[in-house]
Amino acid sequence: MITTAYLDSPLGLVALTGSDAGLSAISFHGTEGQTAMALSAVPACLQEVHRQLQAYFGHELREFSLTYAPEAGTEFQRQVWQALSGIGYGRTASYLEVAKRLNNPKSVRAVGAANGQNPLAIVWPCHRVIGADGSLTGYAGGLHRKKWLLEFEQPTRQGGLFG
Repeated sequence: MITTAYLDSPLGLVALTGSDAGLSAISFHGTEGQTAMALSAVPACLQEVHRQLQAYFGHELREFSLTYAPEAGTEFQRQVWQALSGIGYGRTASYLEVAKRLNNPKSVRAVGAANGQNPLAIVWPCHRVIGADGSLTGYAGGLHRKKWLLEFEQPTRQGGLFG
């Protein structure tokens, strides 16, 4: 049985959808500052993703270890989504680089379209895919969230010795 739980994140309310088979969707709902259900109200099948996302937002987790069960996606889309996991925390890749990883450099637009259909925001890090010129381009959760996620994943830069 498919069920949904919510996580209050720095990016607003995040909906987690899944079943005993695994996580099928993560999406943004509402705006920053809305409150969500307590962890005790999260169904057992979604407690681990809930815990891992809390750890991610707490700077305690960089890679997710979850069981996935997306309900949709063509073979090509699934290949793109799989390739996203190869873009490490704090790093970015262009749509062209993702297309080249798939041995299909002419599929840049299709990679962009597949990236936009990613059902598992954050855990399949489509926010790490940027334009070839370094620009932030499309993000289903909004460009302000993409920018926030990319900045959040950057290592802390040390200031001057006394400041």
